Amino acid sequence: MTIRLGLVGVGKIAHDQHIPAIKASPAYELVCTASRQGSVEGVPAYTSIEAMLDGEQVDAVALCQPPHVRYDAAKLAIEAGKHVFLEKPPGTTQAEVVALADLARERGVTLFASWHSRYGAAMDAARDWLAATTVHGIQAVWKEDVRVWHPGQEWLWEQGALGVFDPGINALSVLTALLPRPFFLREAVLEYPANRHAPIAADLAYTDATGLPIGATFDFRQPGPHNWDVHAQTEAGTMLLAKGGNELWVDGELKTTEPEAEYRGLYARFAALIGDGGAVDADTVPLAHVADAFMKGRRVTVEDFHY
Repeated sequence: MTIRLGLVGVGKIAHDQHIPAIKASPAYELVCTASRQGSVEGVPAYTSIEAMLDGEQVDAVALCQPPHVRYDAAKLAIEAGKHVFLEKPPGTTQAEVVALADLARERGVTLFASWHSRYGAAMDAARDWLAATTVHGIQAVWKEDVRVWHPGQEWLWEQGALGVFDPGINALSVLTALLPRPFFLREAVLEYPANRHAPIAADLAYTDATGLPIGATFDFRQPGPHNWDVHAQTEAGTMLLAKGGNELWVDGELKTTEPEAEYRGLYARFAALIGDGGAVDADTVPLAHVADAFMKGRRVTVEDFHY
């Protein structure tokens, strides 16, 4: 059965990732969109999810709007009996995602929190490689130029928004998928521009029950090429998981050559969950780590930021 899909929020991430993945999958038919500004050629366009659900017959919706409006849209869709795909982060609080998951189970529909970096081409190989050795330390480094990757997106800096944790949560989703044991925050430093309500950089120190040192460094001020990397020091050598989980290097030698296909993997997973009778996959642990950083982190004020 083809899944009739409505896409809500037609911005950069939708055009770059969602639309190509949807069009490439035989499991879906993109039947409509809802967006205040964007649209897809040849597909009926609405300006709100309410109008879209009233005007079209859809089986599922993919929500790509900013996270602070996602809860209301997801709740509306679930209550209408639709399966829901959540772009990351799945919400602005852990509690609202848990509530959505409970509602989806009650209504018998799928809710999928799509941590796309977990579907990187090298993730399985990296996890297996780490599991076969003793890890002495691991560090995620996520640095990019916010002006390139989030041009003009003022919502990133609003009260309650994630700031640099919007990409940084991808690193946390990778670390939680790679490591066999839960880890917890020891200390954090968050850098806030004087004119903004969300951090532009963060330095985080974690450990697990064995005392393993785990670190994460995020920065929106990276000039030139971005870094989305995980470095591990192990008994068997040094590991680099590069390009957001898509390349595995061991002692400087490339070990994987699979092409990037994160969003194809996400949409395959979403279809499988729907086919499994409306199963729910809504892991909130990466979001909990972000909440811990905001709660425990030491705030440092830095220079103003302007686009």
